[in-house]
Amino acid sequence: MPLIKNGPPKISVIIPAFNEGGVIGGVIERIRAVANTLDKHNEIIVIDDGSTDNTAQHARDAGARVIQHPYNIGNGAAVKTGIRNARGKILVTIDGDGQHDPNDIAKLVNQIGPYDMVVGSRNRESDTAAHRDIANKIFNSLATYVSGRKIEDLTSGFRAIKAHIARQFVYLLPNQFSYPTTITLSVVRAGYSLGYESIRFARRDTKTKSKIRPLRDGLRFLMIILKIAVFYAPLKIFVPVSIFTFLVGVAYGLMRIFVLDAPYGQTSALLISTAALIFMVGLVSEQIAQLRFDRSESNSPINDDE
Repeated sequence: MPLIKNGPPKISVIIPAFNEGGVIGGVIERIRAVANTLDKHNEIIVIDDGSTDNTAQHARDAGARVIQHPYNIGNGAAVKTGIRNARGKILVTIDGDGQHDPNDIAKLVNQIGPYDMVVGSRNRESDTAAHRDIANKIFNSLATYVSGRKIEDLTSGFRAIKAHIARQFVYLLPNQFSYPTTITLSVVRAGYSLGYESIRFARRDTKTKSKIRPLRDGLRFLMIILKIAVFYAPLKIFVPVSIFTFLVGVAYGLMRIFVLDAPYGQTSALLISTAALIFMVGLVSEQIAQLRFDRSESNSPINDDE
C-alpha cells in the first residue's frame, strides 16, 4: 500500500531557548495542544542557543524538532536559524520561558491573511516590571515617529508572520534581543500590514532567568531604531537635525547682533551651511534607501501561498 505523504505544514512555531531546561518541556506540550487545533501538520522548532543545561534533551523528549547552536550566539540569531529552517507558511515566534500563553497563538494566527504580521502586545494586566514598561513606551513612541504608524509594542517577541515576508528581512535581523525592533520597522516601512493583539504576559517562571540587560540592551534597541530609520527613512532623522542646526545658527547670529552688538559671526554662518549640507545628505540617503528597497523587493522570495 503506497505511503501518503503529508504536505508542508501550515504553521511553524519557532522557540529560541537558552538554558530553559526547567520549563521547555511543559511549554512545548502546551504549544502543541494549541497548534494541533490550527494545523495537524504543524511543526515546533526549538533552537537551542548554546545552552549549558539539558534544554535540548527536554525539547526532544517533548517531541520538538531541535536545532542546536554550538555556542551562545544570541536570541536574534536563534530566531534567524528558525526562520531559515522552518517549512510552514506562517511562522510563530514565542519565548521558551513560559511568559507567553500558548493559547494566544490562535489569536495571532487567525489574523494572518488580512495582516502580514500580527504582534502580541502587552496589555495592562501583564505582570511586567515598571522600568521595562517605561522603556517600552519610549521605544514605541520613537518607532511610531520613524515608521509613521502607531507601534503598540515594539519589543514583543511573540508574533506571527507570513514566512516569505520573514525571509525577506532575515538578513537585517541582529543577533541579539533587538530583532523584534528590526523586523517590525522593516515590515511597516516595506508597506506590509501590521496588526496587534492584546495579550497578557505572565511573570517569568522561577526556574528561568532573564537574559536581558536593561542598560546594554536598551542602548542597543535605541541604536537599532536609529539604524533602521537611516536605512529605510533617512529624512526622518536628517531633516530634524538639519532644522535644529539651522535654528541654532540663526538664533546665535541674532543674539550676537541684537544682544552682544557684534557682527553676525562665522560660527552662525558655519551652522547654517552645515544645516544645508545635512539636508542634502539626507536627500541623497533617501534616494539610496529607495534604490536599496527596490532591489530587495525584486530579489525577495516569491509568495508561494498563491
